[in-house]
Amino acid sequence: MAIWLVVRQVGDNLTLPLMARKCTVQADGRVALDADQMANAATIAAIGAKRGMPERAVVVALATAYQESGLRNLADGDRDSVGLFQQRPSQGWGTPAQIRDPRYAANRFYAALKKVRGWEKMRVTDAAQRVQRSAFPEAYQKWADDSEVLSRALLGDASGAVACTVGRTPVMHGAAAAAQLTRNLVLDWGLKGTDPTDPTGLAVTPGDQRDGWRYAHWLVSHAQDHGVKRVRFGDLEWTARDGSWGRVDGQQSPAGQVVAEVFNEG
Repeated sequence: MAIWLVVRQVGDNLTLPLMARKCTVQADGRVALDADQMANAATIAAIGAKRGMPERAVVVALATAYQESGLRNLADGDRDSVGLFQQRPSQGWGTPAQIRDPRYAANRFYAALKKVRGWEKMRVTDAAQRVQRSAFPEAYQKWADDSEVLSRALLGDASGAVACTVGRTPVMHGAAAAAQLTRNLVLDWGLKGTDPTDPTGLAVTPGDQRDGWRYAHWLVSHAQDHGVKRVRFGDLEWTARDGSWGRVDGQQSPAGQVVAEVFNEG
């Protein structure tokens, strides 16, 4: 796989929608999340795939984070619990700073789940409970259906399934946005590549169609916090202007690549 970045330097005075920032996921079911929740869900799914965990593990992880934090990276919780999975430093999960890192927290969760004998055949709530040891062991099951929808989309089993509305002012712009976007895509998915000396956009060469939609959906999921303006894969394109995917007639992304563009500085 190859990855390189492009930052568009031409301004186009794009007016962003006034709607509340939100994301919808449709993959044999529908889920609605806000931008923070969507970004966290995308990272949880990516870390699971990067570790080679089966899709069922991603479902369990997402259902656990749904129940424990509402898919939010919380600074506190019950007793000394923090983060997406409300892991406790006093129980050996790591330091508070480590647990507040979504990648670290997800990796620790998957490592613990993998040690549970027979988790693959358990109900979602039973597998989650074996890791979390919650006072409410049945609570995770209610998030199983939503987590399956998210998992199908974020692991590339559906096309154009993640659509997000971006707020009027993206968190990042220009070269800083492009650099951070590349860094986090590499960290979440383990992609290897280099940045060119004259970056003017972002492109990823996937191994196959499924990988392409994994990366495309990840990019849209992180659009608000990384200043993503446009994502294209195949003949489909998502834009911040519309907040949805549409067909680009007669045009394909170059050489089967996933192509993204970030907002410029002005």
